[in-house]
Amino acid sequence: MPVKPLRIAVVAGEPSGDVLAAGLITALKRRYPDAVFEGIAGPNMQAAGCTSLFDIEILSVMGLVEVLSSIRPILKVKNELIAHFIKHPPDVYIGVDAPDFNLRVETALKQQGIKTVHYVSPTVWAWREKRIFKIAKATNRVLGIFPFEQAVYDKYQVPYSFVGHTMADIIPIEPDQQAARVTLGVDSHCPCLALLPGSRGGEVAKLLPVFCASVERLWQHKSDCQVVIPAANDRRYEQIKQCLMAHFPHWHTDERVHLLAGQSREAMIASDVILLASGTATLEAMLCKRPMVAAYLLSWLTHKMMSRLYKPRYFTLPNILADEQLVPELLQEDVNPQRISEELLALFDADTRELTKRFVSLHESLKQNADERAADAVLEVINE
Repeated sequence: MPVKPLRIAVVAGEPSGDVLAAGLITALKRRYPDAVFEGIAGPNMQAAGCTSLFDIEILSVMGLVEVLSSIRPILKVKNELIAHFIKHPPDVYIGVDAPDFNLRVETALKQQGIKTVHYVSPTVWAWREKRIFKIAKATNRVLGIFPFEQAVYDKYQVPYSFVGHTMADIIPIEPDQQAARVTLGVDSHCPCLALLPGSRGGEVAKLLPVFCASVERLWQHKSDCQVVIPAANDRRYEQIKQCLMAHFPHWHTDERVHLLAGQSREAMIASDVILLASGTATLEAMLCKRPMVAAYLLSWLTHKMMSRLYKPRYFTLPNILADEQLVPELLQEDVNPQRISEELLALFDADTRELTKRFVSLHESLKQNADERAADAVLEVINE
């Protein structure tokens, strides 16, 4: 009697999860070429062979208040997804990040006897530690990307596997800046800034105008500085283009400006300094060994709530991993053109060799063959 192919549900909520999930799908397909993958998939997951039942963009919302404004369509997708997988049960459901969405789906499916894995630990180490009881109820195992998370899971005896980060396996310890500049057509002899205003529409709308105004101030001191702006996806490309046309129309004919469709990693490697929205992109910038300024703007209410609930001293991943400030962090009123341009100028003029050494050390701690380790853990759960 023929063996039925594995059916694996995979749901990611944003570009960073799309990258992790694609690596995991590829590793699982190497072992089980007939495995069937479906869920909510970004372009990388789809290229790896995952069928997307809904548009990933619907889950790409950040912030407590911001989520509330999108709650109805998100709930509709959640209910339809649960109904689909109860009707067509997978061998395992893998929720990649997006914890507010995925943990609810995982809980509902686990109650129906479907095995679940949550890939990327919710930030229980940072705030609302007691969420770990909900996590335990929702999932058979958590796959974590940072080594310091293990202690929290051990404390509450919740199954956890540290797998490292797939980007740490892919990005070289010494990225080739010259090759990246040739690829992007960036002048090899000029300073270069990579500008990444975020992967979500709300982030870009808030941060891009401030970032561009900061570049205008930077150009007063470094007039030959090239600026590369990699858009996270097609929607962000159009959004950035429209914003530039409305507020900085002269940028469209400025040869120093390079607007790119994707290619964020090449842009980071090509750059000397990076200005970016805080989030997973700061981890990628660290792995590319580039000094950076990280900024974020939250709604007033989200900021008030996070100020009370958030425990760590830092909010960018390189600083959290190092447990010291390696990267300037700007939040709320500090996100202004004067402050940002000052921080950028300081980095362009700084000796960053010691910083690079620290980034290399952190890179090595995350380089764990993540895709294969995650695949091992998923198959262990299926076979338990």
